[in-house]
Amino acid sequence: MIRTVLTQMIYLFATRLFAWLALLCRSTAAKNAEILILRHEVAVLRRRISVPRP
Repeated sequence: MIRTVLTQMIYLFATRLFAWLALLCRSTAAKNAEILILRHEVAVLRRRISVPRP
């Protein structure tokens, strides 16, 4: 049980570390493009949410 938890923690730490390193290597243009895409996704999702009925 402890070995499983430890393995999961190491895996989570490693994936977060590699994601952080990949983010550091990206250009500013790539970061701006990702922000625009995420904003568009949020706008689309907000349009799909209907007003709840009372």
